[in-house]
Amino acid sequence: MKVVFLCGGVGKRMSPLSEDKFLLKFLGRPLLEYQIEQARKAGLNEFILIGNPSNMERIKAITQNISGGNFAFAVQEKPLGMANALEAAKNILTDEPIIVINPNDVFESTAYVNIIEEYQRDSATSYVLAYEVKEYFPGGYLVLSGDRDVGAIIEKPGKGNEPSNLVNMVVHLHTQPGKLLQYIADTVTSADDVYEQALSKMIKEGYKVRAVRYSDFWKAIKYPWDVFSVMEHFLKQIEQNISPKASISPTAVIEGDVLIEESVKVLENAVIKALCYIGRNSIIGNNALIRGGSHIGEGCVIGYGTEIKHCYIGDRCWFHKSYLGDSIVGNDCSFGAGTVTANLRLDERNISVKVGKEDIDTGSNKLGAIVGDRVHTGINVSLMPGIRVGAGGFIGPHVCLTQDLPEGKMALGAQNYRITDNTLSCHSEPSSLSSLRGAVPCQVREGDRRDSLSATKQSGGRDEINTPSASNDTRGER
Repeated sequence: MKVVFLCGGVGKRMSPLSEDKFLLKFLGRPLLEYQIEQARKAGLNEFILIGNPSNMERIKAITQNISGGNFAFAVQEKPLGMANALEAAKNILTDEPIIVINPNDVFESTAYVNIIEEYQRDSATSYVLAYEVKEYFPGGYLVLSGDRDVGAIIEKPGKGNEPSNLVNMVVHLHTQPGKLLQYIADTVTSADDVYEQALSKMIKEGYKVRAVRYSDFWKAIKYPWDVFSVMEHFLKQIEQNISPKASISPTAVIEGDVLIEESVKVLENAVIKALCYIGRNSIIGNNALIRGGSHIGEGCVIGYGTEIKHCYIGDRCWFHKSYLGDSIVGNDCSFGAGTVTANLRLDERNISVKVGKEDIDTGSNKLGAIVGDRVHTGINVSLMPGIRVGAGGFIGPHVCLTQDLPEGKMALGAQNYRITDNTLSCHSEPSSLSSLRGAVPCQVREGDRRDSLSATKQSGGRDEINTPSASNDTRGER
């Protein structure tokens, strides 16, 4: 039996994160590596990986680090869905049973065990894993005929139109992949559901498709904030382990289950609280605080006085005297001193993020910024809750970003100020501490006072500074 990983799709809803979801790293390894590991725990060692032209080399590189498995590869030239992916691999698919997997879904090895056990004691044509949900999930739903027979698969029915509470997990066992490919070839639809329509057509023509219930951990990465659930899942598996090759200051504080990789440096008075992962070659600076379940990638610098709370940070990111709360940051980012990600509205309502033309409720009232790769901020930058910053974006000093910044764009604050003659007169000569104590304070020369007052009245009594106006003044940080 072969496991088929569908790695050729493009995550359109993941912007501004550009990394393929199954290539995101957790605890120092790409997600795809964990997926293969789970299959091998269930006794599966034959794999077909269907990628696209831009990620195939990285997929092959991952498999080269895995011993004992047999791997075959196929290229899906365009991201045209699951059916098209299987057609791209038809030359290496045989009549041998296959298990089709979406590698962006994170689940336990019991998923494989459950579906294989059902296959071994039953005689259906196909088996699909069913997961019971309590809230709307933007995916496929199962319509059952009886307790186990699948009558149809309804793809993305919309909230309120769900035909059941059973979601179609893409862990599908097909005993006749050749027959499935025939139905795929004969299916025509304008929607992105050729695979589901082909299965539904097979059901109508008498082929049995069984639903196999699964209740262990499962998380589909659909949106950027779904990364948090997956991050938490992996962090819960760690125990305190500090590499002997790491350098920890005697005055640093490390509490609870924290995994610190080799060549990490934790400097004086830094505090790291469970649960937390620190990737190799990273530096945790003086007086830094990492807490609330955070995941720090490789080669990062968490500089002096920085606080990071419940964040996923990519590789090679630099921060200095910043606050990041409930945020996701890509690779190769640099945040100037004083950069703050607000993560809580003042009214404490759930935070919504615009995806395409739709405002999506994230289901949480705590969400900071979602930042793509190679983003730079100047000093004293503020990012409001749920703000997305596209890859390669630059944000100038003192900007309060209240709307998404597209990829490759720059946000600069507009500031107006005047330069006038100095009307202050100071008489101190700080040659010694005693002379400083007796110094005469700075004074405005009487002859210049009238000029100063006149200039102040003309300017409205203050410097005029123009900055972007906040579109939502009920936002804060915590």
